[in-house]
Amino acid sequence: MVVIRLARAGRKGAPVYQITVADKYAKLTGRHLEKIGIYRPSTKKAEFNLDTTRYSYWLSKGAIASARLAKLLKDFKIDLAATPVVEDKAPKKAAAPKAAPAKAAAPKAAAPAKAPAKAAPKRK
Repeated sequence: MVVIRLARAGRKGAPVYQITVADKYAKLTGRHLEKIGIYRPSTKKAEFNLDTTRYSYWLSKGAIASARLAKLLKDFKIDLAATPVVEDKAPKKAAAPKAAPAKAAAPKAAAPAKAPAKAAPKRK
C-alpha cells in the first residue's frame, strides 16, 4: 500500500517536513518513491508547498494520505478531490468513570514507639 505522509527533517527546534510518497511499511525518514512537497511550520507564516498534479496522480494510483496531511490540507484550504485518509493506528480509549473508594474513615490506632537502636561498636 502506498501512503502520502510527512517525513521530518531539519534541526532541533526548527522542523521541516517533507511530503513524501512511500510504501506503508518503509521507515518514516527512509526510502520513499517521490517527494511532492514541503511544510515549514516554524517560519513566521507557515509555509506549505505541494505539487498538486503529482498529489492527484498518486491518489489516482490508489495512494492514501496520512491523517496529519489531510488535516494540513484542510487547514491551508487546499481543496482536492476526496482524499482517502489512513485510519489512526490505535483508537482512543473512552474515559472510564472513576469510582471513589467506599472504605470507612476509621481512625488508625497509634503504633507503639520503638526504642532507638544501639550503635554497633567501632572496629579498630
